[in-house]
Amino acid sequence: MMTQLLQQINKQNFHSFEKWLSGVTFTFFIALIGYVLAKVPGFDHVGQLACAILIAVMYRQFFGYPDSWRAGITFSTRRLLRAAIILYGLKLNIDIIFRDGLGLLVRDSLVIVFAIVVMMWLAKLFQADKHISLLLGIGTGICGAAAIAAVAPILNTKEEDTAISVGIIAMIGTVFAVGYTIIRPLVPADAIDYGIWSGISLHELAHVAIAAEPAGEEALAIALLAKLGRVFLLIPVCFILIYVMQRKRKEKQTQHKVEFPWFLLGFILMSLVGSYLLGDVIPVSANLMEGIASATTWILTAAMVGLGLNVNLKALRTKALKPLLAVMITSSCLTIIAYFII
Repeated sequence: MMTQLLQQINKQNFHSFEKWLSGVTFTFFIALIGYVLAKVPGFDHVGQLACAILIAVMYRQFFGYPDSWRAGITFSTRRLLRAAIILYGLKLNIDIIFRDGLGLLVRDSLVIVFAIVVMMWLAKLFQADKHISLLLGIGTGICGAAAIAAVAPILNTKEEDTAISVGIIAMIGTVFAVGYTIIRPLVPADAIDYGIWSGISLHELAHVAIAAEPAGEEALAIALLAKLGRVFLLIPVCFILIYVMQRKRKEKQTQHKVEFPWFLLGFILMSLVGSYLLGDVIPVSANLMEGIASATTWILTAAMVGLGLNVNLKALRTKALKPLLAVMITSSCLTIIAYFII
């Protein structure tokens, strides 16, 4: 009798694990389709993440997915998302910023404040969704999808709003990055100034690389340095948001607590490890670092797929159009302002 009961429990646990694994695997499968699509001419500038989240949103509308996969998809959305942010810290070389990029940090700070303030002002003017607008302002000012993913848990944002914001920022960032490459010959700036301009104004690291690479190695190097300064500033921005959310909770006297984002400490730890240990104290090969960077992209993409599978297209139409218009205006203004402060 006891043996049969244990066998039944083990069987139920196995079936639960199988369903959970199916959900996780499904998010990586769509990430794979996004990767393949991103290799197609025309989509190669869009990138794996944007392609995958678009596929996920469309799949949800036309087909849906079994409810038994929900636990695995939720795991990708929450746990894998935090793991990706922690690994993303390896891309931030604090030592280089402190040694060569302190001057750029001032401009980076101005860019972040400008993007958030203008975005929220336009959101109020257009009566746009405040949560999506704030996420887009932070994504525009700091580092696109990664910044949105980092602050969303702090702001207790709905998963659907996070997915909508990531999709918009990826699309707008790609459009602006391609636009930069087109107008580069017409811009009256040398390679270094053009690189700084790209680094302090474009949305994600990938967008900065797309725009700056045609201008040469020096332009690309200074552009990435300027961009890394904005990534570094994600840390104080997160702590400021934690403080603001705690104040709001006390003012409203609500029982809901703002959970400390422990993954942020992981992000800081990984940035310190990447800056001061890897390569100097701990020897690592370039292939290993490329492998970790690739794994980070895949994990982040799978997490975003999970978010995309929870997007209602009707809600996307009603909630996203005004924030989309606002972020287009904000990004355009940022492009102009950034040019005059390089």
